[in-house]
Amino acid sequence: MVWWRENGDGRFTGSGAATSGGHDVKLSTKGRYGVRLMFDLALHYGEGAITLKDVSKRQGISEKYLWHLIPPLKNAGLVNSTRGARGGYVLAKPPHLINLKEILLVLEGSMCLVECTEQPSLCKRSSGCVAREMWTEVTDRMLQALTAFTLEAMLEKERGKPEILSYSI
Repeated sequence: MVWWRENGDGRFTGSGAATSGGHDVKLSTKGRYGVRLMFDLALHYGEGAITLKDVSKRQGISEKYLWHLIPPLKNAGLVNSTRGARGGYVLAKPPHLINLKEILLVLEGSMCLVECTEQPSLCKRSSGCVAREMWTEVTDRMLQALTAFTLEAMLEKERGKPEILSYSI
């Protein structure tokens, strides 16, 4: 969960796993790697179960780290697993039905930019605060954008990229 609090001097500081340095709004490694994991599963959608070892190699993320991402994604109904020799993971829904907002809410928790937008009782000024209204609107727009970006949209962007040729002698 990431929340930002005004210092009183016009600057904002953050709290939570995704904060660093106090002023940057950033996703945690968990959120970024989780999107990459889900994107990799989308790239191989329909090919059967995908091992985390294969995802690890392709995405450059440690297999151990990927193991920590699976339970919340599975519990949220975004990923299914298969056991056995041909076991692995698959998307629980087609790529066009999974958006970045779903993935990030599962892995990051709340996506509000300022804590008073979700918990007005934290600030005595909340009821008439224009800044709170603005932050609520900014958060809503960000969540709308994350909803609009599906795994299928990411696949389309990937397909539109020119292939990088590698020549070695």
